[in-house]
Amino acid sequence: MPKLITASQFPQPDAAYVALVEARRGLSEAEAADLDTRLVLILANHIGDADVLNEAIALAKTAGRK
Repeated sequence: MPKLITASQFPQPDAAYVALVEARRGLSEAEAADLDTRLVLILANHIGDADVLNEAIALAKTAGRK
């Protein structure tokens, strides 16, 4: 049974998007990739559920093909 929540949980989703974009501003591609990797690992640890993580990975792979 899916456990991943895909609907926005942010009261201001645009502000969350802007925060992500701003975090990468001024970084080189390599620095931005490193930031993204660290962010993913921090959030994956916060989730702490392998089933949810695997579901998110599968979703991200599928979404990347569109």
